[in-house]
Amino acid sequence: MYLPDLGRARGGGARFRGMRLVRTSLSGTEPLSQDDLTDLSKLQLDAVAGIAVDTHGRPGRLKWAHLIPVNPQHELWRVHEEPGIHQLEFPFADFVHDLESQFEAARETTVAVDDDSAMIVYVRTRDDRNHVHSLAEMHELCRTAGVHVEESYVQSRSALDPKFAVGQGALEELELRALQLGVSVLVFGQDLTPGQARGIAERTQLRVVDRTQLILDIFAQRAQSSVGKLQVELAQLRYRLPRASARNTGLSRLAGGIGGRGPGETKLEIDRRRIRDRIRHLELAIDKLAQGRELRRKERNLRGVPVVSIVGYTNAGKSTLLNTLTRSAVLSEDKLFATLDPTSRRLRFPHEREIILTDTVGFIRDLPHELREAFRATLEELTDADLLLHVVDASDPALEEQIRSTESILESLKLTDTPRMMVFNKADLLTDAELQTLDLSHAGIFISANRRETTRELIEEIDRWLISHGYTDSVPADPRTWDEEE
Repeated sequence: MYLPDLGRARGGGARFRGMRLVRTSLSGTEPLSQDDLTDLSKLQLDAVAGIAVDTHGRPGRLKWAHLIPVNPQHELWRVHEEPGIHQLEFPFADFVHDLESQFEAARETTVAVDDDSAMIVYVRTRDDRNHVHSLAEMHELCRTAGVHVEESYVQSRSALDPKFAVGQGALEELELRALQLGVSVLVFGQDLTPGQARGIAERTQLRVVDRTQLILDIFAQRAQSSVGKLQVELAQLRYRLPRASARNTGLSRLAGGIGGRGPGETKLEIDRRRIRDRIRHLELAIDKLAQGRELRRKERNLRGVPVVSIVGYTNAGKSTLLNTLTRSAVLSEDKLFATLDPTSRRLRFPHEREIILTDTVGFIRDLPHELREAFRATLEELTDADLLLHVVDASDPALEEQIRSTESILESLKLTDTPRMMVFNKADLLTDAELQTLDLSHAGIFISANRRETTRELIEEIDRWLISHGYTDSVPADPRTWDEEE
């Protein structure tokens, strides 16, 4: 059976097409097939019906189905069966009108205000032992990006499908569920290849966003300083370049015309060249700004003021700790990547000693390569640190994985030899037994970054470290620094 292409447009947010599909089937075969039900949902038909025909050509058993609104059972449709067509007697037009009203009422409660309603899609592979934590992190990334998540879909596979990431059956199920929920975006918990992203988008007609895109979007929203905006744009262009190269060649057109005929350049080649030119321009601009920071760091080093940098997983409480210790007002939110630009403040110790305390961008597992390269100049600030404070969210169930991720990034930055202290934040959220277990497994200092009285042990430990490493000279104090009296 062939159905003409009816397109994907609908008459309204919850209206059906005003069309019904009725077909017959030979005796002994199922009147309603899975393809019929798929057409019902994808084409937003009023109903589909199958009539079994007996050996004498007379109509027999009838099966028909219609769509149903969002429900706890996640059912897409409801199937009815009648012994014959003459037993089906009810006002169908009124029934469809009532059904559309139910869809309208359900949709009003599911569509996000910003119309960025999404489904998270996560493929759990054979080697993935922390998919629960990874999925929870994806929900946090979506919350930070302002994306309203309707539902999560997890599929277990040995590896990502090379064409669609998920299997074709799962992709069809996703497409139907997205239609029912009214979502417009599929957010994948893994990074997709250009071919996978394109294949999923073409198949589902939905926007497809992978993990790196989502993180880049958050960075774009968070960037405030000129260097931060440059770094985010650079990361976005580096992400786009291979995807522009992989675009369907059917989109490529000669940019010739009168006065421009000949071999010329295709539109695709021009797009790639413009991206490369812009990347080179941004790299030069970032390097120039980095030179200015390098001069300031050299001046700081000449004065002999020790530098202590706060590092750690995103949303571990690094900015809160900086604010508490130095009485600053750096942006601190319960969201991922609240800090993008490095922030330095002076911190005064007893006996008139001072340090420069620096807050840095938060780390995340599998930090996208494009971001790591773009933020190279910012992360280089860490190479001048005399001491690293590795802040960990002690209340996070995934803290061991977060510690390993942070250590891995520090290793990639060749900072494994830099002295560091482990600082466990949010200790007030743990029980005494949990604190004791964590203390036995990791040597660290326990604090609550938003409570200044809990940080005294940390200050004393840093002070002892400074003395043991020869930082005993007095330096001028800054009015916005630690005051022993408070």
